[in-house]
Amino acid sequence: MDIKLIPAGNGSKFTFPALPEKVQGKYGAKYQSFDIISQGTVKVPKGTDVAEFTWDGVFFGESKRNEPIVKKNSWKEPNECVKILNNFMKNETVLNLIVTETWINVDVTISSFQPRPAGAYGNVEYSITFVQKKPLQIYTTDELKIAKFVKKTKPRNDSGGSSGGGGGSTYTVVSGDTLWGIASKKLGSGSKWTQIYDANAGTIEAEAKKHGKSSSDHGHWIWPGEVLTIPG
Repeated sequence: MDIKLIPAGNGSKFTFPALPEKVQGKYGAKYQSFDIISQGTVKVPKGTDVAEFTWDGVFFGESKRNEPIVKKNSWKEPNECVKILNNFMKNETVLNLIVTETWINVDVTISSFQPRPAGAYGNVEYSITFVQKKPLQIYTTDELKIAKFVKKTKPRNDSGGSSGGGGGSTYTVVSGDTLWGIASKKLGSGSKWTQIYDANAGTIEAEAKKHGKSSSDHGHWIWPGEVLTIPG
C-alpha cells in the first residue's frame, strides 16, 4: 500500500515514505476512520460537503531509514519531505491524493501541514489535512434570476481596497482559500497568516459559529464570502 500525491499538470509525484496508522476522512457532518495498517473493511459514507482527509505520521531520519515501516524506495530526508509539502501548500497546488488498495483517489489541496522535530534520530513528526478540490460552478445573473438585484448593487472590490483604517486593504474569501494562501498572496509569506487571523479574529470566529463550528480552530475554518482586513 502507498500514499501518493500527484500534482495536476507538471510536477513530480510525492510518495509518503512511511504509512500513518490511520487516515481520517470527513464527509459533511460524518466521520469515517480507515485502518491503513491492517487494511480492514472500508465503508464509504455519503455526503454533499467538501471531503477532508487528515492523519498524523512520521518522516524517519537517516539512521531509521531501514526500519521495516519505511518504504526504502520512497525514503527522503525529513527536511526535504517538509520542503516539498510546504511548497504544495504555499502554492495551493491541486494534488491527486491516492491511497493504493483503497477507494481513496480524489483531487485535493493541503489546508494544514504541521511538522515538528522529534527525538535524537532526525525524525520529523507531522499532522496534515487535505481538502477536496471541487470544481467551481459559475452562473450568470440571468441563470440565477438576480439581474435586478445586481443592477442596484455596486460591485465590491474583492482584490483589496482601502479599509479606511490603518492603511490596510480588504479581501473577500473565495472557495479553496486558506489563511496561509491569502497571506502568501497579500503579505508575501504564508507564515504571516497569524497577522490576518489576529486582525479578523472576531469576524472569523463569528462566521465559524454561523456554520455550526464551536470555533474556527484558530483560522483553519474560513468560508467564501468572508471579508477580511489585510494588515497594512
